[in-house]
Order: sequence, then C-alpha cells, then structure tokens
Amino acid sequence: MKSIEPDSDVYRTLLESTKAIPWKIDWATATFAYVGPQIEQLLGWTPQSWTTVNDWAARMHPDDRSWVVDFCIAQSQAGTDHEADYRALTSSGGYVWIRDVVHVERNPDGTPKALIGFMFDITEQKKTEQKLLELQRQLEEFSFKDGLTGVANRRKFDEVFQNNWADARRTQQPLSMILFDIDCFKQYNDCYGHVQGDECLKMVCHALSTTTRAEGDFFARYGGEEFVLVLPNTHALGAQAIAERCRSAIAEARIAHAASPVGPLVTVSIGAGTIVPTADDDPVQFLDSVDRRLYRAKQGGRDRLVTDPA
Repeated sequence: MKSIEPDSDVYRTLLESTKAIPWKIDWATATFAYVGPQIEQLLGWTPQSWTTVNDWAARMHPDDRSWVVDFCIAQSQAGTDHEADYRALTSSGGYVWIRDVVHVERNPDGTPKALIGFMFDITEQKKTEQKLLELQRQLEEFSFKDGLTGVANRRKFDEVFQNNWADARRTQQPLSMILFDIDCFKQYNDCYGHVQGDECLKMVCHALSTTTRAEGDFFARYGGEEFVLVLPNTHALGAQAIAERCRSAIAEARIAHAASPVGPLVTVSIGAGTIVPTADDDPVQFLDSVDRRLYRAKQGGRDRLVTDPA
C-alpha cells in the first residue's frame, strides 16, 4: 500500500492519537493513500490490509453495503461532503457501527481528486438509539392497550376502525361491528365491590376475546363495561353468528351475579350492524347506529342481540 506521511510529526501525532480514524483515498486509482493505525485496534485489520475501496466495501455488513457504496459514490461524484453510518466487519467476524465523515477534495475542474475522512466508532450510540426505539415502541404499545384487561383500548379502536372503514370503502366489502355491554354492571359493583368488578371485566373480556374469529378481526375495550368487535369482510349473517357465539361464551363462563334482575349469571346486551360504505356514508353515523341497537337490546330486557335498524 502506498503510504503518504502527514506534513509533520506533530500533525501525525495529532491524527493518530485521536479515537477517530483518519484515512485518504485517491479517486483516480480508488486506492487508500493513508489509513490511521487506530483502525487495527477497532476492527482488527492492519492499516496495510486496506489497499483499495474494495477492501472497504468487502468489510461492510451485506445489508449496508449496496446503499452505502452507491450513496458515497453519488455524493463524491457530485463533489458533496457527506457521512454514512454502517456496520463494519471486524477481523474476528463481528461488527462495529461506524460513522464515516467524508470530505471531497476536488480538481480545478470540479471533479473528485481525493476523499479524506474520519471513521468514528458509534456502536454505543447505536445501542442507546436501539434502546430508545424499543422504549418508544413499548410506550406506543402501552398507549394503545387497556390497563386493566390488556386488550386494545378506545384509542386503538378509533385508529383501526378508520383504517377498516377506508379499506371497506375502497374494496366495497362489508364491514361489521358488534358492541357488547355487561348487563347491570353497576349492581354487580354494588354487590361484590369494585375489586371483584375489575375481575368480572377481565373474565368477560377473556370470554369475548378468545371466541374463534377470522384473522383481521379486532377486539377492544370500548369504555367502562363496554367492548367492541370490528369484523372486516364480514356480512350481516356472519356477524350475527359471531355475536351469538360471544353471548354463549359469556354464559359458559358462569360468572355469578346475584344482584342481576336478568338472571343469576353475568350476561351481555349486544348491538350489531353491517355496512358496505360508500362516499356518502359516515363512519360516526354507522357507529352511532350500532350503539342505538345496543341501547334497544338493553331496553328490550337485556341478555339479547339486536341487529335490525330502528
């Protein structure tokens, strides 16, 4: 490898005493004119082993190689200083995150003459970024989850419902929705206490959420003692069958409710609706229509399903 000495011993000492790894590439020959000795301590490769840009490209993670090489070539040809983060291969087979900061030295006509840069070890920074991304993902997940039952909450429902509505409108496929309300839940809390009331909510949620459904169906706690099931690509008869199956699942759970005027066990009232939305339809109005059917189920004696519009 051709070696170009720095201009002075002081300059060389400064370059080679930093954690950043200096380097220089001759553009015309695509060869390394200089690589700082720090490279060996970081990656295990000796400075003499960095001969051409092919060595640089080959010692890069396969998932990073293509875009990094293409990006750096394009920026260099444009005469633009740039930087790139990528995973560099160590001599022992591991990877270290590198930030390459590149200055383009140009000829009088503007074409590249040489690339001069520094490699920085940013592995710890990347680990910190990854931890922050994971924490952000967890926080986002928690923000969409009901704290008591562990299922999706109203905020997540709003997002999913809007997306399903848009999909159904685009594909002209039916979209069904089922609303559930635990009958006489206030009396349950008065009789058993709020701690047991929370357990009741969990048991009802489990019975409803584990009822067999198709992939893509969405279940959430709508609020208080209400739950909701969104069924994309499901016609009215299919939604009715699922609603009755859910009502049976609650009955099979056999949750005692001594204070209920409906019966000795916890029951649910259900409202269901189906629509193939058009540009003239409003998702809020559809949701309201299903809610009105739920209200009619409660007014009609509870422990029943209402599907027909008022």
